[in-house]
Amino acid sequence: MATMDVFKNDVFSAVSLTAAVDKIGYVPGFLSSLPGLYVPTPVRTTDVFIEERSNAPALIQTSPRGAPPKQKARELRTARSFQTLRLAQSSTIQSSEIQNIRAFGSETELEQVQVEVARRLSLMRADMELTRENMLLGMVQGVVTDADGTPLYNWATEFQQTIPAELDFDLDNAAPASGVVRKKCNEVVRSITRGLKGMGGNAVRIVGLCGDAFWDDLTAHSEVRETFLNTQMAASLREGNAFEQFTFGGITFVNYRGTDDGSTVAIGTDKCKFFPLNAGIFPMAFAPAEPFDFANTLGREFYSWMVYDRDRNMWVQPEMYSYPLPVCVMPQALHRAKRT
Repeated sequence: MATMDVFKNDVFSAVSLTAAVDKIGYVPGFLSSLPGLYVPTPVRTTDVFIEERSNAPALIQTSPRGAPPKQKARELRTARSFQTLRLAQSSTIQSSEIQNIRAFGSETELEQVQVEVARRLSLMRADMELTRENMLLGMVQGVVTDADGTPLYNWATEFQQTIPAELDFDLDNAAPASGVVRKKCNEVVRSITRGLKGMGGNAVRIVGLCGDAFWDDLTAHSEVRETFLNTQMAASLREGNAFEQFTFGGITFVNYRGTDDGSTVAIGTDKCKFFPLNAGIFPMAFAPAEPFDFANTLGREFYSWMVYDRDRNMWVQPEMYSYPLPVCVMPQALHRAKRT
């Protein structure tokens, strides 16, 4: 029969559980798994300094031979500090939940209890992954929000930049003008490219996350369908392509699948959110955890350890933490659109 003493084993130490939680499967999310979206940046401090530089190229006035060259102005730099966020969750295992666990076959009591701890950690990891996806979705829109929708960081305000006004794609127009959708795409591409100020170079590609109604009207639009009429994409447009993606007008449009309730983590049904990939404008910092075990070490994406009932010895709590800071350093390179 298992007892609470089983948790004194080294496999339930903070270091061991943190290593183990990295191997537990997670809830997949489009943004979390999108290559080139964010740059993981482990840090050793709880605050992150972000430096802004004004180094845009400038035209050089001609001068006569022999005249002294014009001195280039010194770069203007501003360094600001931002505090990393804290995500924390725990799950209580009562003594009554493990008292009837007995060794069976080749499994020991320790292995049985490890399975239960792993199950609890797996559930918490799923919540952590969903929370990260929500933060990433806010990051590519310029505003990182908490679980209740409260803004945590408005990067356009923080960096004194302006996200362009929402563009009307007019997708429900029964008699659209020829080439109107491609012109809207060109407007988005030019705006994002200019907003990047050269960051990312030729490696940049643009993604548009579409809500369901925006996607349906876009893929049903006569201009889009005519473009793919004689291509392999024609078949998928005929058969229906919910939650898929295709490229048109220099933009990869994705029917974003968020949570099933369509609101917790989601794109508004009539909206589309555009952002650049491979531009390096989305650093994601990870700070070290609070226990002494991790002080002054490089941050990791997730941490886990056990908390014990030292007064009555009736329960233990597996806990999981993360200390991220999702940043958009160039919110002026984002864009947005509506269906109509």
